[in-house]
Amino acid sequence: MHELSITRLIDAPVAAVWRAWTGHLSEWFCPKPWRAELIEQELKAGGRSVIVMHGPAGEENRLEGVVLEVVPQRRIVTTDALTADWMPQGPFMVRVDEFADEDGRTRYTATARHWTAEAKAQHEAMGFEAGWGISADQLEAVAKRLAS
Repeated sequence: MHELSITRLIDAPVAAVWRAWTGHLSEWFCPKPWRAELIEQELKAGGRSVIVMHGPAGEENRLEGVVLEVVPQRRIVTTDALTADWMPQGPFMVRVDEFADEDGRTRYTATARHWTAEAKAQHEAMGFEAGWGISADQLEAVAKRLAS
């Protein structure tokens, strides 16, 4: 597999991290000064997912796809290989977000699975590790706020 992954032990319970992920995505999804605009996120298998990332110089990156799986407080799987009407589009990845309890804290793992080695290399060159790491740190900050 052509996978990239980050993991964090977040100092908040799974319920708070889940709420942060599902209800506060615009606060953590992309590293600042970028911001995420949540257009639609149907958290059910076959649900539509549309997020627009806005850069500080007016850049826009539209992420549209479908939700493949949702296991509450455990796992969310999405892909950009299809639109909500099951129309194929140029795939980049399948995203898997996993949440596991570790003594009242949350082991959060976010994985990007790519179709090709070239797509994986492109994602690495875009700054996957730093960008997704910062986003995970931002997710933790939101989860800690929600848990308090």
